[in-house]
Amino acid sequence: MPEKNRTYRARIEGYTSEGLGVARIDGQAVFVHRALRGEDCDVLILKVLKNAAFGKVVQVHEPSPHRREPDCPWYGRCGGCDFRHMDREEELYAKRQRVQDALHRIGGSDVSVEAIYSGEPLHYRNKSQYPVSADGQVGFYKARSHQLVPVECCLLQKPPADAAADALRRYIETYRVPGYDEKTRRGLLRHLYIRTNQAGQSLICVLVNGKKLPHEPELVSLLRQAVPETVGVVLGVNTQPTGAILGGEYRTLWGEDVLTDRLCDLTFRLSVPSFYQVNHDMAEVLYRTALDFAGLTGTETVLDLYCGAGTITQVMARRAGRVIGAEIVPAAIADARENARRNGIGNVEFFCGDASAVAADFAARGLRPDVICVDPPRKGLSPDVVSAAARMQPQRIVYVSCDPATLARDVKLFAQEGYGAVRAAAVDMFPGTANIESVVRLERTK
Repeated sequence: MPEKNRTYRARIEGYTSEGLGVARIDGQAVFVHRALRGEDCDVLILKVLKNAAFGKVVQVHEPSPHRREPDCPWYGRCGGCDFRHMDREEELYAKRQRVQDALHRIGGSDVSVEAIYSGEPLHYRNKSQYPVSADGQVGFYKARSHQLVPVECCLLQKPPADAAADALRRYIETYRVPGYDEKTRRGLLRHLYIRTNQAGQSLICVLVNGKKLPHEPELVSLLRQAVPETVGVVLGVNTQPTGAILGGEYRTLWGEDVLTDRLCDLTFRLSVPSFYQVNHDMAEVLYRTALDFAGLTGTETVLDLYCGAGTITQVMARRAGRVIGAEIVPAAIADARENARRNGIGNVEFFCGDASAVAADFAARGLRPDVICVDPPRKGLSPDVVSAAARMQPQRIVYVSCDPATLARDVKLFAQEGYGAVRAAAVDMFPGTANIESVVRLERTK
C-alpha cells in the first residue's frame, strides 16, 4: 500500500469518471490529478484511503503527445474545468470511455457507444451562474467545495456573462451590499444568473436572501450598460438555507421576465427556472440523436417525462402522432404550453407533476405509449419511474442522461423489467469539463 507524502514512479493506465489519471502502486489504485494515459510519472501521494489513494504529478518522464499547456490562468484553482491540460482528441477519448465503462461495469450491458459528437469548445455556455461570497467576491467555486475563486474571465461562458459579473462587482463595491454567508445565513447577494440566446440577447437574474436590494435602479443601470442586449433584469428570492441556486419567487426589476430562443427550427420562451440545455449547438445534435433513436414514423404516441420547457417534446411531435410531456416545475410547464402554441404544434399536451407520480398515474390508467423519452436530472430515475414506465409496455425507451453512472444503474433496472440497451451515443455538451451527455435506446426483450 502506498504511503502518504511519499513519491512513487508509476505509469498512468486510464482515467476515472472525473478525468483523474489511474495508476497502480503497490497493488492499489491511485487517482492522479492532471495525469494523462500512457505517461510515466513521479506521483506524490496526498491521501490514502482503504481501497484507493490520491496523488499528484510532480514530474513527467514520458509526456503524452496529448498533453498541452492549460489555456486558463485559473485552471486548477477554479473547479469549472477538468481537461484543460489535454487536447480535444484525448478529452473525447476519455469521455467516450467513461460512458462505455459505465454501461459495461455498472449497467451490465454489452452495448457499444457508437459515436461521440463534439462542437465548439470555447464560450459555448448560454447559461451562467456566478456565486457571491460573504466578502463580496464574484466567481466560481473551487472543486468539491464552496470556497469561491474570483474569476474575471471564463473560457466557457459567453462574453455577456463575464460583463454582467463585472457589473455586479462594481455594484457591490459602490453600494457596500453584503454577500450571502452560508454559515451564518446572513447577507443578501447569493448568485448572479444570466441566460443568453443565439441572437445575443440576455436575461439576467440576481438571487438574493431577502425580498429586495438597496439601489435596485442603479443595479439595473449598471447591468444594462455592461450588457446592452439585455431584455430584462429579474430579482429572484431565495431565503432557503440550502445550496439550491434558484428560489420560488421572482420580481421583474426592468424589462421582460422571459427570453426567447430558436432551437431545432422551433421557438422557445424561457423563464428563469425553465430547464434548457446550456450548449445550443450540441443540444440540437443531442435532440436529433434522441429523435433518431426514437424511430418515429408519424403515428406513434410518445410520453416525454422531465420535459422542461418542452424542447424534446416538440422535436418529437413533428415526427409522432401524439406527444405528452410531464414536468414538476409549474413555470416550465407554462413555458412549454406557450412554446407549443407559438410553434403551431397541436399534437402535444403537458402535465405538471412529479415524474414518478405522473408515470404511475398513466400506467394505472392504461396509457400505452409506443415510445417513452426520459431526460432526468443528474440523480437519474427512481425505481418507481422505471417500473411504471415498464408497466406501460412501450416498444422503445429513449434515455437522455447527463450522468453515465446513474444512466448505467437505470439501464440495469430496465433490464430487470425486460428492456435491453441496443444503441448508445455520447454528445460532448460540456467541453473542458468531465461532464458528458449520453443517449441510449432500450427495446423490449420480453
